Order: sequence, then C-alpha cells, then structure tokens
Amino acid sequence: MKDDRAQTAAFDELQDDLPEPHWSVRMLRSLGQQKSAQLGVAILALVVFAALFAPLISPMDPDSQSLTRVMKPPLWEGEGHVFVLGTDHLGRDLFSRLIYGARISLIVGLSATVMAGSLGLMLGLLAGYYGGKIDYLIMRLVDFVLSFPFVLLALAAIGILGPSLWLIVTLISLRQWTIYARIVRGNVLSLREQEYIIASRSIGGSNLRIITRHILPNVIAPVIIIGSLYLGRLIVIEAGLSFLGLGVPPPTPTWGGLLAEGRSYLYVSWWIVTFPGLAITLTVLGSNLVGDWLRDVLDPRLRTR
Repeated sequence: MKDDRAQTAAFDELQDDLPEPHWSVRMLRSLGQQKSAQLGVAILALVVFAALFAPLISPMDPDSQSLTRVMKPPLWEGEGHVFVLGTDHLGRDLFSRLIYGARISLIVGLSATVMAGSLGLMLGLLAGYYGGKIDYLIMRLVDFVLSFPFVLLALAAIGILGPSLWLIVTLISLRQWTIYARIVRGNVLSLREQEYIIASRSIGGSNLRIITRHILPNVIAPVIIIGSLYLGRLIVIEAGLSFLGLGVPPPTPTWGGLLAEGRSYLYVSWWIVTFPGLAITLTVLGSNLVGDWLRDVLDPRLRTR
C-alpha cells in the first residue's frame, strides 16, 4: 500500500512538472470531450457555410416573385422546383431567402463584434492602465452611452442618414463597446499591480511595451469570450431592428425582415415566420454553446488538465 501511494504521489508530482499544453491543443482536447461544444461549432459552421456558398446552395433567386405560387406550404412542387420551406406572400422561395439572410446576420454580428471589441479593448486598456482623468473620462463616457436609449439613437441616425448595412453595424458597435471596456478595465486594474509589471516598469520598460507585451496577452482571452457569447445577441439586435423596419432596406432578405413580412400572415401561412425564427434561435444557441466552451478553455480559473 505504501509503495502504491508513493508511486501515485510521484506520478502526480511528475504531472505537475509537465509543461502546459499549447492553447490549440487544449481547445481540440476540450472540443472532443464536450458534446455541447461540438453541437455549437456544428451549428455555426453550417450557418457560415450557407452564408459563404449561398449562390451555390440557393435553388432560386431570392427576389424572384410569382403570383402563381403565393404562400405555398413547405415541400410544395411546382414550376419544376420543390419549395422545401414553401413560399412567402409574393411567391418568393423562402429557403433561398433564408440562406441569403444568413449573410446579413453574420456580417452584422461578426463586424459589430470586431469593431466593438477593438474599441472597447483599446479604451479599457487606457482607462485601467493610466487611471486618473483618463479613467474618469472614459468611464463617464461609458455611463452616458449606457444611459442613452439604443432604439432612439437608431431611429435618429437612420432617419437622418437612411438605412444601410454599415450604419447598422456602426450603431450596434457604438453601443456594445462599453461591455468590453468595463471588463478590460477591471482586469487591467488588477494586472498593473502585479510584481512582474512593477519590475518591468522599474527597469525602464515603456508604457507601450508593458501594455502590449505584458497586459494585452492577459486580457485578450476575456475579450474573445465576451465576443463569442455576445455574437448571438448582436444577431438578435439586428433581427429586431429589421423587424421594426430600421434594418437593411428591402428587398435584401434578412431574418428579422422575414419575420416582419410574415407576421401579417401568421394564421394562414405559419411557415413564413416559423423558419426564420428557428434560424435565429439555432444560431444564437450555437453562439452561446461555443462561448461557454471558449470560456472553459481560455479562463484559467476554470481550466483543468
């Protein structure tokens, strides 16, 4: 028994001395162990594939109209085609419009995530590292942005400039960067008091070097986690704006626009709103599952070997 315990203790000590695996190896190992993460990656991969190859996958032109096939149910056969998801009130193929709508959702979600994350990361680093007046001004700006109604801002901007894809991306980014800034600032406030930061400063390390070489690598993981978790939320925001008529103008298909077009025909053509709603739900689910997985992999407090 004593020999077994000694061998076990020696093995555990040897495991502790092994170098930590590379982050890519940890991600692959974790992905292979978590079924929920695999489901999330599969959903997002399917949406990305549909968006990238929409012209090849789509059986018809998403804007092609015909009064002879108005509001046909799913799996309806006519004009030499099988309309898998049926048609809408103008006779357009719902499956084709759903695929092309994925493009808008992903463009808005990913672009707004990158823009908001970059802006929030930069301002959070400045506020947390320098403190003082810079921190005060940035945090008061955060409070102002959070207190201003987003829908009112969207109404005013779209009313003045007109609806467009990149205006929607910009508006969403200008609202969402505050989340990144607050979290990054909190992490930097604790990191700047660490001994290795003080040592680097004492030997003459410049502020730029300390921020880029020592602080930034330690705060980038929370930014990635937030971005993956909030991707689904941004897609929902875009769909909500399109539903209210504040999104990308028609005839460009968007998931929110499909919901808005089909709400008047809900009781006679349920499929017009059901399938876009399912697409939004599944995409948000995939984003949340991937976000939870990345949090488990990248957060050192949750990491286990």
